[in-house]
Amino acid sequence: MARVLVLTVIGEDRPGLVEALAGLISTHSGSWDESRMARLAGHFAGVVQVHLPEDRAAGLIEALPSLSGQGLDVTVVDSDWSMASVDRRDSLTLELVGQDRPGIVREISSALAGLGVNVQDLRTAVESAPMSGERLFRAQAELAPPADMELEAIRSALESLADDMMVDVTLDASPPSSRGAGDA
Repeated sequence: MARVLVLTVIGEDRPGLVEALAGLISTHSGSWDESRMARLAGHFAGVVQVHLPEDRAAGLIEALPSLSGQGLDVTVVDSDWSMASVDRRDSLTLELVGQDRPGIVREISSALAGLGVNVQDLRTAVESAPMSGERLFRAQAELAPPADMELEAIRSALESLADDMMVDVTLDASPPSSRGAGDA
């Protein structure tokens, strides 16, 4: 029987952090399934889904604090997730671009939650606008709508909010996600 763990990691960015974590996971017969990692404000931060044999999980969990000596703090959540619990609904792709200002993520996520739409993946960045050099906020998200909700209802709600916020929003149907399919 396999056990699934979700690890959150953070440390001052430097070469070798991913290798240290991957080595420890491998030593305990773990498989690195999915991850999202980035350099943020001089720090390396991420989330990793790992699966490993049931009898090796406790050893990995006990060994994770040893990474602090290499500058990496790790927390672990033991999950009861299984392939049977994979959300197989078709997903939607949301793209948003607009002048950066506080509250963009809060307003969009509030509207989505109000519609019962689950945010499955969210990536954001701030960059300089090509001509003006002003701060431009970009977001890309994978969304899972309720089974009985029409795409047009979500699109209409987001377009109305986008007009108020003065941002551009694109919402498209995506092919079913292969996330969590187990081919690590």
